[in-house]
Amino acid sequence: MMAEERHGGTLIVVVGPSGAGKDSVMGFAARHFAQRPDILFVRRVITRPSDAGSEVHESVSAAEFEAMQEGGAFAVSWQAHGLSYGIPRDIADKIESGMTAIVNGSRAALPAIRAAFGKVAVALVTADASVLAKRLAQRGRENEEDVLRRLKRQVPDVVAGPDVTVIDNSGRLEIAGQRFVALVEQHCAKSHHPA
Repeated sequence: MMAEERHGGTLIVVVGPSGAGKDSVMGFAARHFAQRPDILFVRRVITRPSDAGSEVHESVSAAEFEAMQEGGAFAVSWQAHGLSYGIPRDIADKIESGMTAIVNGSRAALPAIRAAFGKVAVALVTADASVLAKRLAQRGRENEEDVLRRLKRQVPDVVAGPDVTVIDNSGRLEIAGQRFVALVEQHCAKSHHPA
């Protein structure tokens, strides 16, 4: 199988429920690794305006996304919450060359991401339900009923597996951020010293 033959880097896919602080944890790590050219924070292509939310991404229209998809621009694409998301195809080459790439993923898209990239590590960022509810309410994008509906549809055990690391972000960001940094460093060390 191709995934077994690879000796390059690793794709670290960050997933978790809305309000868990995935962008904050990734931002913490991006600042920590700012001087590391071997670590890439992937910019997803999303059919969402670039000023919506805290994730830095490439904003495109639905028609542009469809044209990119038809042209083979994505290694993986999926839809969630009425938006389309894509991971650029060229990321695979960068991982193959030994880089560690980090992408904000989706639990529902994990099977497709694993199939496309083979060697992945999953960071499941989570938080207590009360913390999730508070953070979602503070974002102000949804009313209380929508927040409750969003929390009810979360399925935290959907990514159980040997390649999954759970990172609790219920407390101070530094705690979860350092745990994620340690995970990234572990995978960088593996790519530089293959077993």
